[in-house]
Amino acid sequence: HLNYFFLQVFRGTITDAPNFDATADAEALYNAMKGIGSDKEAILDLVTSRSNAQRQEIIAAYKSSFGKDLIDDLKYELTGKFERLIVSLMRTPAYHDAKEIHDAVKGAGTDERCLIEVLASRNNKQIHDMVAAYRDAYGREIEEDIIMDTSGHFKKMLVVLLQGTRDESGVVDADLVEQDAQDLYAAGEEQWGTDEAKFIMILGNRSMTHLRMVFDAYEKIAETSIEDSIKSELSGDFERLMLAVVQCIRSVPMFFARRLYKSMKGLGTADNTLIRIMICRSEIDMLDIRECFRLRYEKSLYNMIKDDTSGDYKRTLLELCGGDDDLAGEFFPEAAQIAYKMWELSAMTKVQLRPTVRPAADFDPAADAQALRKAMKGFGTDEDAIIEIIAKRSNAQRQEIRQAFKSLLGRDLMKDLKSELSKNLERLIIGLMLTPAEFDAKMMRKAMEGAGTDEHALIEILVTRSNEEIQAMCAAYENAYKKSLEAAIQSDTSGHFCRILVSLVQGAREVGPADMERANEDAQELADACNADSDDMEMKFMSILCTRSFPHLRKVFQEFVKCSNKDIEQIIKKEMSGDVKNAFYAIVRSVKNQPSYFADRLYKAMKGLGTDDRALIRIMVSRSEIDLFNIRKEFKETHDASLHEFIQVETMIVSWRLCQLTLLLGLCLAYCIIYKKI
Repeated sequence: HLNYFFLQVFRGTITDAPNFDATADAEALYNAMKGIGSDKEAILDLVTSRSNAQRQEIIAAYKSSFGKDLIDDLKYELTGKFERLIVSLMRTPAYHDAKEIHDAVKGAGTDERCLIEVLASRNNKQIHDMVAAYRDAYGREIEEDIIMDTSGHFKKMLVVLLQGTRDESGVVDADLVEQDAQDLYAAGEEQWGTDEAKFIMILGNRSMTHLRMVFDAYEKIAETSIEDSIKSELSGDFERLMLAVVQCIRSVPMFFARRLYKSMKGLGTADNTLIRIMICRSEIDMLDIRECFRLRYEKSLYNMIKDDTSGDYKRTLLELCGGDDDLAGEFFPEAAQIAYKMWELSAMTKVQLRPTVRPAADFDPAADAQALRKAMKGFGTDEDAIIEIIAKRSNAQRQEIRQAFKSLLGRDLMKDLKSELSKNLERLIIGLMLTPAEFDAKMMRKAMEGAGTDEHALIEILVTRSNEEIQAMCAAYENAYKKSLEAAIQSDTSGHFCRILVSLVQGAREVGPADMERANEDAQELADACNADSDDMEMKFMSILCTRSFPHLRKVFQEFVKCSNKDIEQIIKKEMSGDVKNAFYAIVRSVKNQPSYFADRLYKAMKGLGTDDRALIRIMVSRSEIDLFNIRKEFKETHDASLHEFIQVETMIVSWRLCQLTLLLGLCLAYCIIYKKI
């Protein structure tokens, strides 16, 4: 988790226009709207190039000059999302927030996500101004309306935030930090059940500086992050609210970067969220949000808006966004500090890898062997029984079942399974029955056999396996196919990409922590290589990225930011191409957060038309006993949908049996949560 935001200088994309003349602007808007039709480009160009304070002066000048209400005229002339966006820009921030809250609670349903976003992210003054604006606009108290429309601990926390009484002094009492951390631990992880009131009191009132230190102290006590504790102890809207508060304490720009991404990804766009954030942050910290967006999602906010919206609505949003960070390739000075801190914490964070499949209790390989034989005897096959056994045993237990099947029945279990099953279910079941080394060897073989080559599979396997796993895979490959894996790679690939794979397949990556002095030297060498020709650059990157330990590379990438003011990921995407780019990019992503890398690979395997079943099977099988739990969490965090749901939808289209098995892998996780309290 990214507890890296220290003192920040907020920077917006919209500032006061020079040589401002409110009367001239009012006349320009009047001329743009008179007659038949309206000059939408003139309206959006003018409105988005003035600060909110200047827009208020234009509203007053418009009424003085023409005796008309500018907002009413804009509503009349414009339509749809473009109208909503322009009209919202004309309101003051306080009245805009007040309207968003009012719209969230009026009518039959409640937009809890809007309530969470606004109240978790505003400072005391913004909340006080919003409360006053709400009273003036609607003749009611905002607190009364929220109380009527919400309930439970969710309601209590919203009311606490509405008071706008968070400590903003910046003074930190070290003793109180330790006490608060201990109190939060005692209120959640340490006891059965949760003392929600303690979470509300501490997270709703302490200063942001204080709470950042509390979160650090909490992680040392609980050996888990405050976010993970909230996810395990709380639920529903209250959980989402408390997570939003923590995220805003960590970093308000990162919080909004996440919200913007989730508003645009997938089918459809959450336009209300997109409009609200782009307006409310355009004069505060949009530049920081843009950098956080690029750091987290490896894509500029500008390009995501460009791809997800259209027409005058898109043009207006892009004006508020202010620029395309993918073109620059370099950080703003403050964002470089953020990136540097992110890598530092990446090195410090202890991630407990958690599987979804564990050894079954009371395991009896002989009984399982008999049950599998029974499921395959006679007419038809009992796939459910096969799935039930194999998906709920560890790989080591499956190997015992294979041996027991041959010893007791004189038959080869693998041959029987192949003859009884078909298509994706057969591939998945057989994959689970192979040892990890045999499975990896088979996946490498599949990636290279035939006319084409699956370069992404080669990269994924070789980048993410340990030295021991690679060496075992090489031995299994040579045993199965009577040819060395290195020779197979050399015959199927070429150039720098071949050299990268050959380097990785040696299974000789250094191990151990970072060497600080050497990390500085490596970072400088990478920075210098960026100015060399492409061949020299790729060779230098290979010599470092393919040989150094992951902890060491984290430090190298951190120092790279310092000495170049550039992002290693952006440099790779900008300066390299093809399979070489993909290989280096996969290494950087794995160094940063390997479960996140796999989550992204799973998403790409299932999104769009058709499913890459081989990639889906490969990752689900190979990670189920290592870190599939972590991958699921990263998938949910990034895509706002559970991996379970994604698999259910995608695999039901192509094979309901594959869906059933992957769902059982998810049930194994649920079993572990219930009985092991993961």
